[in-house]
Amino acid sequence: MDGFHPFRVLRARGLWIVNGAIAGTLALLFAVLYIGANVDPVAHLHKLPVGLVNADKGTTVDGRQVNLGAQATRSITTSTAGGDKIEWKVMDEKEMKEELGQGKLFGALVVPDGFTSATTALTGTAATGTPVRPTLTVLTNQSAGSLGSGLARTATTQAAESVSLRIGKELTAQSGTAEAKLPAAARVLLADPAAVTVKDGHPLDSHSGLGLTAFYYALTLVVCGMLSANVISGQVDHALGYTHNDMGPLRLHRPLIRATRVQTLAIASTLMAALSLLMGTLVMVGAVGIMGMDASHLPLLWLYSVAAIAVAGIGALTLLAVFGTPGMLLVTLIYIAMAVPTAGATTPIEALPSFYRFLAEFEPLRQITGGVRSILYYGAQGDAGLTRGWVMMAVGLAAAALFGFGVTGWYDRKGLHRIPVGEDKSTRVAVPAA
Repeated sequence: MDGFHPFRVLRARGLWIVNGAIAGTLALLFAVLYIGANVDPVAHLHKLPVGLVNADKGTTVDGRQVNLGAQATRSITTSTAGGDKIEWKVMDEKEMKEELGQGKLFGALVVPDGFTSATTALTGTAATGTPVRPTLTVLTNQSAGSLGSGLARTATTQAAESVSLRIGKELTAQSGTAEAKLPAAARVLLADPAAVTVKDGHPLDSHSGLGLTAFYYALTLVVCGMLSANVISGQVDHALGYTHNDMGPLRLHRPLIRATRVQTLAIASTLMAALSLLMGTLVMVGAVGIMGMDASHLPLLWLYSVAAIAVAGIGALTLLAVFGTPGMLLVTLIYIAMAVPTAGATTPIEALPSFYRFLAEFEPLRQITGGVRSILYYGAQGDAGLTRGWVMMAVGLAAAALFGFGVTGWYDRKGLHRIPVGEDKSTRVAVPAA
């Protein structure tokens, strides 16, 4: 006995400084990374892709060809009112439906066929009958992200209303004295001729979490890989006899089995890859089988789930093997603090500050979310994010292997073993496992 009470360690300045520095840094980084990405998405909005379709064929008015749809789309694309917040992509209806169905558009504005005819008909002088108001259609795409779809809806609705007022002003000016002969209802409509309707451009099933099930499913895969890596790392160390294992009031020891750092990482990675089969299966059973999440392509979803957990877990094991205890802090920052804001699920990538858009290019959660979204919402199309998901997971696995085994191999060659040669083995108590 040294005669000191255990609580005297609280007097140690270093204990407070080290733990305070770590805890404070984590709190600050989480606040900055989480909240900083979402403080003002509208201000950071940059080139949110929105479709613009002109299906209007035009008509002949007073001997000349008029196409108000073409005028409307040209007015929208050349307008500088919104700066570069929206990227208007002029396309036909087929292209628009394809890109909505791949998550490449957050919404669309459609000028329908017959728009010119219906609009110019409002200038007629018939005193009877109710004028038929032409319609501009705003399409949303909640599957691409509810916030992004909402931003696109606001922009397209404002653009449609602005176009309607501009066309109404032109028609009123062209009507001249004839406007006074129009019925009262027609004169009101002539000033703002187009009605704006909102429709879902890519409807989802009812159990799709309003377009968020893909994100939460992907987050579950990443968290399973990250947390299981921490468990597996500790259990492998215990199995090799490098650490004890506390089970309630019991402290368990195993005989020391000397293993190089490379061997230890290989053992942990093999265990992670094998257990990913179990975890991927149970995640899908829980989400689809028990909770009723809408999902198709189940074999592909299972394979993707297993691969995502394995890649996330092996990446986390690499950081733990290279950096030791601080590695878990890095895992938390990379897989959670920097990943969730840049996943493109809650806030679109186009509405993030430039630093976060840079992180989104390689953050694992974004890549995995894109693949899950493709499987769940877009028929497992490669162009909808599935191909990128597979490729980036392969790149991540290769990078983890090269970095992890490269650095731990260097540790081994430099003699930086976990149990230094010459350590007094009498200080270690080895109790065989029951």
